[in-house]
Amino acid sequence: MDQEQKSQSAGGGEGRTSAAVTQVKSEGKQQAMDLNPPRGTRDFYPEDMALRSWLFGRWRETARLYGFEEYDAPVLESEELYVRKAGEDVTQQLYSMEDRSGRKLALRPEMTPSLARMVLARQGSLALPLKWYSIPQCWRYERTTRGRRREHYQWNLDVWGAQGLTAEAELLGAAVGFMGNIGLTSEEVGVKVSTRSVLSELLVDKLGLAPDRFASTCVLIDKLDKLPQEEVRTALEEQGLTPADADVLFSTLALKDLDALAKVLGDDSAAVRELKELFRLGTAYGYADWLVLDLTVVPGLAYYTGVVFEGFDRSGELRAIFGGGRYDKLLGSFGGEDLPAAGFGFGDAVIVELLKMNGKLPALARTEVQAVVFPFDEDLRETAMGAAAALRGAGMATDLVLDKKKTKWAFKHAEKLGAHYLVFIAPTEAAEGMARVKDLDSGEEENVPLAGLAEWVAARPPRSEPKLE
Repeated sequence: MDQEQKSQSAGGGEGRTSAAVTQVKSEGKQQAMDLNPPRGTRDFYPEDMALRSWLFGRWRETARLYGFEEYDAPVLESEELYVRKAGEDVTQQLYSMEDRSGRKLALRPEMTPSLARMVLARQGSLALPLKWYSIPQCWRYERTTRGRRREHYQWNLDVWGAQGLTAEAELLGAAVGFMGNIGLTSEEVGVKVSTRSVLSELLVDKLGLAPDRFASTCVLIDKLDKLPQEEVRTALEEQGLTPADADVLFSTLALKDLDALAKVLGDDSAAVRELKELFRLGTAYGYADWLVLDLTVVPGLAYYTGVVFEGFDRSGELRAIFGGGRYDKLLGSFGGEDLPAAGFGFGDAVIVELLKMNGKLPALARTEVQAVVFPFDEDLRETAMGAAAALRGAGMATDLVLDKKKTKWAFKHAEKLGAHYLVFIAPTEAAEGMARVKDLDSGEEENVPLAGLAEWVAARPPRSEPKLE
């Protein structure tokens, strides 16, 4: 699901931190070369990759627990997949290009259209309901802010073929389950929920807005958290709302409980029934304390048709953490037969910012190395190579010291990598066909036969996680 509404995000730094380097031309002149990545993008150094891999691992584990299958699609798609007529920001934020055959292409700004294309291609053969997830890299040319950049990764979960609110309840359960898994609580994060039906009943049924202007009006309402209210009011009046209509709209969006909403829309309102059902299901799942009624949640993508939701930082420092909702009519817009669907997108940058802000960013080892093999001198290098090969063959991630180093350096190197064992290939022990192994966790040492390293590994208690830095 898209991540403007579904939030934006990513690990690592802010993407423009490198200094320039000086190069010397052949004629003797100096030229400074900017080593920064393109604005709004990032380099991932090993420490950044460790964090990104940890985050992606938690996403994948949550998806597995909830029974989702992983898929992927090209980062380069046909431009027409994203160009719609509702005035969505995504259309103006495309990284577009034309290939040598004249095809108009774009780097994907969101994953949902690619998913819709894939579902449409096999619509007649897919077993429904299907539950799919992906972790795509997405691109948007927009202003960069804290937790928002021009490229980001996001966790997309989607359910196709389930008509009822059970799909939304399952998706919210996965989002809340992930946040709990990484140590966030309902005191730090909440989930704003609403339904597109509120605006449909209010704008079209009660205020008489032309139905063909509904989608573009929703896009304007989504800008209330980005633009002054009077600027949005002027744009709404250009859509056909009177000043009095705009007043009714703004006062309704400010409501915070379902009883007050029922007084505006009526006791028989389908939108009110839908929201009551969602809160009931949230209670059944056990995450009702995360849910907050907020009628201002109006995702900026026109294809949403029902329940919409958005994760938010309760301190108010960050923008949306994740977001999504129901989009039952997307396939129809691509010329196919509509199919019930719901999903969300969870960006990587904003969740990292949130963890930093709450002091819950994990301290991670940069590698999964379990053992470091250290030859005391070059005469023992071949023996050390054999020892490293034996450890690796037995399934233990092993780093071999490649240059002549001192013992003190080997200890620091093992500590930096987060290794559990330092395997010394020393002259005396090697002459006896042994390696001296130091357990860096306990401090204990033992001599292990070089020919028996595989058996030694098999006897070790499992240590699936590397030590923390």
